[in-house]
Amino acid sequence: MRERGLAPEFPPEAIAQAAALAAAPVNPSEPVRDLRDLPWCSIDNDDSRDLDQLSVGERLPDGRTRLLVAVADVDVAAQKDSPIDQHAAVNTTSVYTPARVFPMLPLRLSTDLTSLNADVDRLAVVVEFTVGPDGAIEHDDVYGARVRNQAHLVYDDIDAFLAGRAALPADGRAPGVREQLTLQDEAARLLSKHRHELGALDFDLAETRVRFDGEQLEGLALQLPNRAKALIENLMIAANGVVARFLDRNNSPSIRRVVEQPARWDRIMAIAATFGETLSSTPDPLALSQFLGRRKTADPDDFPELSHAVIRLVGAGQYLVDTPQTVAPGHFALAVKDYAHSTAPNRRYSDLLTQRLLKAVLRGEPSPYSVDDLIARARRCTQREDDANRVERQVRKAAAAMLVADRIGQRFPAVVTGASPKGTYVRTLAPHIEGRLVTGEVGLDVGDRVTVRLSSVNVDRGFIDFAVA
Repeated sequence: MRERGLAPEFPPEAIAQAAALAAAPVNPSEPVRDLRDLPWCSIDNDDSRDLDQLSVGERLPDGRTRLLVAVADVDVAAQKDSPIDQHAAVNTTSVYTPARVFPMLPLRLSTDLTSLNADVDRLAVVVEFTVGPDGAIEHDDVYGARVRNQAHLVYDDIDAFLAGRAALPADGRAPGVREQLTLQDEAARLLSKHRHELGALDFDLAETRVRFDGEQLEGLALQLPNRAKALIENLMIAANGVVARFLDRNNSPSIRRVVEQPARWDRIMAIAATFGETLSSTPDPLALSQFLGRRKTADPDDFPELSHAVIRLVGAGQYLVDTPQTVAPGHFALAVKDYAHSTAPNRRYSDLLTQRLLKAVLRGEPSPYSVDDLIARARRCTQREDDANRVERQVRKAAAAMLVADRIGQRFPAVVTGASPKGTYVRTLAPHIEGRLVTGEVGLDVGDRVTVRLSSVNVDRGFIDFAVA
């Protein structure tokens, strides 16, 4: 982390500021609604302690659904330019490595006073929107509120419930939660269907998670997408669009999350051609979405690998500043024009900045940041997010290197995940391990299948080297 300019420890001033907070702040500077009696719930990973959002819904006439997403009010405890805020502006994100999490905010805030934990009253910024029977968003608003989490739920448990494989866990048996999960799942599926009709890209990204038995590194586990994760993702995408449009119509600048048209569209065309499909020479998200949908139906087992190849070619996102006088490029992969990161202020600085912009509008005050200041901060968020991703990837690879250090010389089926003048990289299929191809890489490109031989590992640096077998 230090090599990349990230600060792994909090400065004494930030620690002292967090320690001085005896309780969660309850007196906002703007009017708020009392929504504590609604059946709010959170759904997150089983090890998540920094709960950023809750959701609740209401069935309306004519097939419509009103949805509310409550986002933790972090600004009320981590004020602008305070020591905590200054540290958050250095890293701009929490860093999640297999062995340890380096939170953006002190744990006293992120897992306690500004976390939407179960059975405690918290301040929040609520994003409200109505989903029509076709999945389009018809009405929306943003306002402050007091909320209370009635059920802290876990993705795998709720996925099993929604798929009919298991009953609700004990934490989900609070009054109204069962009905909420069914309602929100229905609305999320409508939102997803509508976005895919506009060209949103469907990816099954199998993520490798490092498993520990206590302090002992045990192995690698493959995590596939599930229905509960899709529920939350679709609600958050919708909420982030509402926030972007709310700021725009209130004449406020905003930080947008942007994914522009793929620079390597030619390679995406080539991959499609290997399946007998033809894509136009101009980047077309709808045509790409339809191609991915056909491949998922035709070969669901292989679709995660195709997903990884295409998403690498689509490219990474970045943060850009939009004003009411400009037009942001939009998010190519999500097929949305208006998209701000706003739903995770405990762990992303861009979201905390957006929250301050929202609260200034709600108070009738000017933006707390000039456009030039926001541009500099957005640029830093992009760079620091890239740095954090590299740190996380290096430590994951170090863990993987430890686990396969005794398998030098073995062969593995693999797919090329990166190809540039800086190097060619592959991802083995079983186990899922990423490394650099050091010999035999000439002529290979993203998406190509190849058999590789593990040639060397360096645990300290997180290096895993392969050669074409």
